[in-house]
Amino acid sequence: MTSLLSPSIVWLAPPADARAQLAADVRAGLTNEPRWLPPKWFYDARGSALFERITELPEYYLTRVETGILTRIAERVIELVRPHELVELGSGSSAKTGLLLEAMRRHGGARYAPIDISPDALAGAAQSLGRSYPWLVFDGYVGDFTADLPRLPHEGRRLLVFLGSTIGNYEPPDRAMLLASVAAALRAGDHFLLGVDLVKDTATLEAAYGDAAGVTAEFNRNMLRVLARELDAEIDLDAFQHVARYDERAAWIEMRLRATQPVTLRFPTLELAVELRVGDEVRTEISAKFTRRRVEAELAAVGLRLERWDTDPAGRFALALSTPRAHRGAG
Repeated sequence: MTSLLSPSIVWLAPPADARAQLAADVRAGLTNEPRWLPPKWFYDARGSALFERITELPEYYLTRVETGILTRIAERVIELVRPHELVELGSGSSAKTGLLLEAMRRHGGARYAPIDISPDALAGAAQSLGRSYPWLVFDGYVGDFTADLPRLPHEGRRLLVFLGSTIGNYEPPDRAMLLASVAAALRAGDHFLLGVDLVKDTATLEAAYGDAAGVTAEFNRNMLRVLARELDAEIDLDAFQHVARYDERAAWIEMRLRATQPVTLRFPTLELAVELRVGDEVRTEISAKFTRRRVEAELAAVGLRLERWDTDPAGRFALALSTPRAHRGAG
């Protein structure tokens, strides 16, 4: 356990070869029908910077609304849970995470333990948080949420948080596995705080993922830049347009890259060439939208009981606080 003057970053499993993972995902996703690529490959340095710009766009309400809810309830949540440590899936932003950290300090907690697939993201979080919270004990862990979360050392009563509605990027079977991993990482008295974007009108959702300024479109195409750079591929970025549409049946937004002309994606090092016709699409992300009933059912399926459900006045976003079913907390 180390302070932010000397933060600790530990690998929970042997370091994986990111290039080999990317190659495997490209081969699996682009040779499949329908074609897909996993959203984790958005986030190189440029992609992360573009996403930060997205969170400030007028159409993208999610970050502002979730921060507003946290501002209102952070003290009450921490007073209820009284955690010794805050474990976060993802490296967190200093704005949202800081609201919980400040409240935790007032109630005797000091340890922040984020888990992220990117060691660079963890190092950035340590630097960012260190400027504002020099008292914080920072123990970062490099690992995969689903596989590695139960390996985190447990150092007292825990509040595990997963903000930003990132849970919506997982399809139902993968989401169930992730929630099961969360439940396995909790003991009696621990709690899980989950951010979820809620079902709403199609126009609002599609605008949030297809802003007028085109920042989300550039963010989506950035995945092709990552592929070209990391795999020495030949990809014409100008041959693709960004598409975001809401699937009411599945209750999720799909982001896709659509070919506007015949194009061949060439990966010489993989001995792979993928031919696309005009109108062919590659799905790069889903973002599921939830109802309270759905969240409560998915938590219950892994043995978690919903204790609090807080939304903004317009009912656009929610924070769900749950605890292992055997525990009976106050309130």
